[in-house]
Amino acid sequence: MRSVPFAALDPALYRETVRRALAEDLGWGDVTTDATVPADTRARGVILSKCDCVIAGLDVAAEAFRQLDPGCEFITMKKDGDRCHPGDVVADVNGLAASMLTAERTALNFLQRLSGIATLTRRFVEAAGGRITILDTRKTTPTLRALEKYAVRAGSGTNHRGGLDDGILVKDNHIRLAGGVAAAVKKLKATDPEMPIEVEAQSLQQVDEVLAAGADILLLDNLSIDEIREAVRRARGRAQIEISGGVTLERLPELATTGADYVSVGALTHSAPAADLSFELEPDR
Repeated sequence: MRSVPFAALDPALYRETVRRALAEDLGWGDVTTDATVPADTRARGVILSKCDCVIAGLDVAAEAFRQLDPGCEFITMKKDGDRCHPGDVVADVNGLAASMLTAERTALNFLQRLSGIATLTRRFVEAAGGRITILDTRKTTPTLRALEKYAVRAGSGTNHRGGLDDGILVKDNHIRLAGGVAAAVKKLKATDPEMPIEVEAQSLQQVDEVLAAGADILLLDNLSIDEIREAVRRARGRAQIEISGGVTLERLPELATTGADYVSVGALTHSAPAADLSFELEPDR
């Protein structure tokens, strides 16, 4: 299982996404701003945190402002991965007022969404107490996977595979179509893959089948806590263990005591509530 380091996002991963988001919002023009704010008016804005959160996506928000005003100055008071509290200034934004008004919602949509993911991820990581690695899944918003997985890293979580070409994971449908666990693993090994083979097990009987087939990682899907402990005992020294299914913050401390290596949490990306952030503008005097 690869742990992707927390590093800055390559602008190539979000520049076109931001362009499309701005075009979606702008349509044929910002009729309100065009009528009320002179094109040459300059302003200063601040992005404020209105909640306790972990910030993520500052470069993406800056891109939204700069695409409409290349001379816009975006000065960060926080960096991605930092904790924020109500009233904290996250960034100062200086530039053309009309452009900032038009970009505001797009910038905040990205920042609030990514910060929400980072915040929820941090909560899971802290609940794990260093005893088990928190993984994300592919349950991401279509076209936003790179950004959402970045937010998981900002929240101190670890990325599972980024796509279907980035890891082997044999699930129940693969097993049925391949003719069983042993057949599926044999076919994969025949391709001489350069990555670990992970196979899902939904019972202790399947755990034994997966171990006998020589898989590298066992994905325990919706097993009870006692079954997880037994699977860990049987797999010790033979395969790593990932827990999946029904993982909540309340269950995590107990799951972390099982001896499993990883726990994957789809909720990090599919159910994280957006962080509450606002953008306040004033004329530049």
